[in-house]
Amino acid sequence: MKAVRSQRVLTAEGLRPACVIIEAGRIAALADDAPGAVDYGDAVVMPGIVDTHVHVNEPGRTEWEGFRTATESAAAGGITALVDMPLNSVPVTTTLKAFEQKRSAARGQCRVDVGFWGGVVPGNASELEPMAKAGVLGFKCFLIDSGIGEFGWVGERDLRPAMEELERIGAPLLVHAEVAGPMPARPAGDPRAYATYLLSRPRAWENEAVSLAARLCRETGARTHIVHHSSSDALETLRAAKRDGVPLSAETCPHYLHFAAEEIPDGRTEFKCAPPIRERENREALWRALGEGVLDMIASDHSPCAPQLKKQESGRFDQAWGGVSGLQLALPVAWTEGSKRGFTLQHLARWMCEAPARLAGLSRRKGALAPGQDADLCVWRPEEKFQVDPAKLHHKHKLTPYAGRELQGVVVATVVRGELVYDRGDFPGAPRGQELLK
Repeated sequence: MKAVRSQRVLTAEGLRPACVIIEAGRIAALADDAPGAVDYGDAVVMPGIVDTHVHVNEPGRTEWEGFRTATESAAAGGITALVDMPLNSVPVTTTLKAFEQKRSAARGQCRVDVGFWGGVVPGNASELEPMAKAGVLGFKCFLIDSGIGEFGWVGERDLRPAMEELERIGAPLLVHAEVAGPMPARPAGDPRAYATYLLSRPRAWENEAVSLAARLCRETGARTHIVHHSSSDALETLRAAKRDGVPLSAETCPHYLHFAAEEIPDGRTEFKCAPPIRERENREALWRALGEGVLDMIASDHSPCAPQLKKQESGRFDQAWGGVSGLQLALPVAWTEGSKRGFTLQHLARWMCEAPARLAGLSRRKGALAPGQDADLCVWRPEEKFQVDPAKLHHKHKLTPYAGRELQGVVVATVVRGELVYDRGDFPGAPRGQELLK
């Protein structure tokens, strides 16, 4: 592509008629018009979505997802760059050797650009700098059992020196913020009841973990990011840190912003994730926090698994693998709910383009429609509604809690560095996604 034209281009000044001029894969200018421009009429042209929380699961557990299907789903959802999480693959990305295996597995398969997070686990402090020098964008840790034996959780004793090292090398730390407390992991109650599962991961676990991360962030100065934030009780901790200039940020996810615990039927294990989807009042508090800037961004936390691991036959939440599948739907879910609450496309671009690009150190290339940026475009129709048909999703497995839901916002085309990678259901040409290295 050499130019893209629309009556509604989302620029820094807002929506306006414009033409995006493309040279050598970058945005050269925003002009009134250009000869030979591809005309998308009144479809919205906005920066490509940057999703910094995707579990691709390759190599090693490719039967769960994989780079080809994950990046096709991303492209179909207007996502032009994603960052892969370091666990669920085999090996987990906690050593330089494992990172090289991950890079090798991704080559030649990706429809969109892909970056990589490494992991902080007990005993791998000496691997952090070599991985960062090789291109890892930052590091993730768990403060509770991850469910993956090879990806151990860290307590304060391991976390403090790791954060000191990350501050030294200038890499962000991403924190799964739950700390197992005294409450039993399997409370009394029907294991098929969502209410029982909700009791098994109480807000107190998340609140305590966010407090720990915030305290260590203050003490070490390490840039720290809370992933998949779900407890409204912990928002004040985030608010206080921001007020004091502490380098602490946080994301929430489409499933926390769309669903409510009161509406989840018993036995529907496709809704299981950790931290869990909480109550309706909690959801509304998360939306208010996004509006205030207490929560910085929205990321999918696309975390699929082989369907049999969801234990749908028994419907037992205590036995089912956790994780919501929704990569392709992140944009329409966020817009469906955000537009109901008076939020604008500018808000959406800040939460799903600008802030994630900044977290991953990609803002010099991604996240905005401006000269010098990669020509990454999401072309979509925000007013158009559709019903989620799992058969039309490009995820490897079609099981998703969004099945049958009416959403608003249909992606027409996705452009990565000036190349059309998704066009009304098709994926033109061969995969041309590039690595995004630090």
